[in-house]
Amino acid sequence: MEGTKTGVAENNFLSASEVVIRTDKLTKRFGDFIATNEITFEVYAGEIFGFLGANGAGKTTAMKMLCGLSRPSSGRAVIAGYDIYKDTERIKKKIGYMSQKFSLYEDLTVMENIRFFGGIYGLSNKHLQKKSHELIETLNLQNEANLMVASLPLGWKQKLAFSVAVMHEPRIVFLDEPTGGVDPITRRQFWDLIYSTADKGITIFVTTHYMDEAEYCDRVSIMVDGVIEALDTPANLKRRYSVASMDEVFYHLARGAKRSVD
Repeated sequence: MEGTKTGVAENNFLSASEVVIRTDKLTKRFGDFIATNEITFEVYAGEIFGFLGANGAGKTTAMKMLCGLSRPSSGRAVIAGYDIYKDTERIKKKIGYMSQKFSLYEDLTVMENIRFFGGIYGLSNKHLQKKSHELIETLNLQNEANLMVASLPLGWKQKLAFSVAVMHEPRIVFLDEPTGGVDPITRRQFWDLIYSTADKGITIFVTTHYMDEAEYCDRVSIMVDGVIEALDTPANLKRRYSVASMDEVFYHLARGAKRSVD
């Protein structure tokens, strides 16, 4: 994998406008344990970037650093043009985030959730009102707008959570295992949402343990024991390891992993 070279001048490191995530030897230590070990990669505007790894690989730790939620031990990173050490609050305004549990308040209605998160993302009242109605119509939830989120089917919660995460039109949206627990048809419908969002120029940074979903990504990285062992398009990775599926690529790289807890 080619990455940013150490020693690149600061202005050059920050300047490439088409690069929305850039890391250089990004490392996180917990005492003597190295969770992520000098990871270096770039992600481009509008790209669907798959961030793969078995439990314990270090991907969750890496994502927290990229979102400004955890300070690195060493290395560098620029997210949406902002330095990961100096500009964490600015980074948070330029990103969206969807967790495995969909980040919704189940004791609020659909419309209340939309307005609550819109307020957190800093949308003006006028913009929020417009966006709220657009989201309700796009998701075809007109009849459910005043229902508690707890009453919605899981697939609907998933689509709502994703739509809320991108309603402020962030540069990047981070999706942490977003399709866990839903059926294959709903998973595929969710990926249609991801595609349409990427078409608008929003970068998708997604972790998944479904290897068929890795095939939908423009590029994927595969982490093993805190290190990025491979980064390329799915087609190139399958060609490199002479296999027919991303499942086989993942098995080839992860079979020697020593960790079991992320």
